[in-house]
Amino acid sequence: MWATTFFTALATALSLLIVDLVVPGVNIANFPAAMIAALVIGLINGFVKPVLSTLSLPLNFLSFGAFSLVVNGLCFWLASVFVPGFSVRGLIAFLLGPVILTFANTFINKYFAERNIALNSGDVNNKGELPSS
Repeated sequence: MWATTFFTALATALSLLIVDLVVPGVNIANFPAAMIAALVIGLINGFVKPVLSTLSLPLNFLSFGAFSLVVNGLCFWLASVFVPGFSVRGLIAFLLGPVILTFANTFINKYFAERNIALNSGDVNNKGELPSS
């Protein structure tokens, strides 16, 4: 369980560094700030985002789901308020930052999952098996 949590936070931190490079207005001072921001984003997405999503359900319905970009941006910006060394400034950073974060995080998590499956399946298949002739 701890390994999964660590790799999820690591993937999010690496994704935040990619967002820092790609999206103007998103600034991350260093890797420790990215790790702390990843943990804060995880907490905000776990506790604050469900409440905001529920409260904004009528707006989300009227906008055919587009208002969820605003909710994601608000959660992304809220994390930057709590983490020193992480800032989100401007409308582009507010809206585009979470989108790029999601794509980068999905790619990195998939990479970690494939490596983990490859290592585990190699260990499981080779244990207790005799070479076939």
